[in-house]
Amino acid sequence: MSNSILADSSVSISELKKNPMAAVSSGEGFPVAVLNHNKPAFYCILADAWELIFDRLEDVELASIANSRMGGETIEVSLDEL
Repeated sequence: MSNSILADSSVSISELKKNPMAAVSSGEGFPVAVLNHNKPAFYCILADAWELIFDRLEDVELASIANSRMGGETIEVSLDEL
C-alpha cells in the first residue's frame, strides 16, 4: 500500500530532530511532511498557518449552523427592544 505525501516538501525524522525550525521552515509557510522510513508519519506547519486553518474551519462550522437555521421561524424586534 502506497502513501501519498500531501505536501510539496518533506524531511526525515532525523532532519527534524537535528533542527526542528529549519525543517518546518523548509516548507516556506506550507505544510512539511515528516517521513519515517520514507512514509509520511505526520505533517508540520507554522503556527500562523495552523491559526488560519483553524479560523477557516470555524467559519465553515458557523456557516453550517447559519444554513441549518435559514427558513426557520423569525421574530421581528426593534433596536429599542434589544
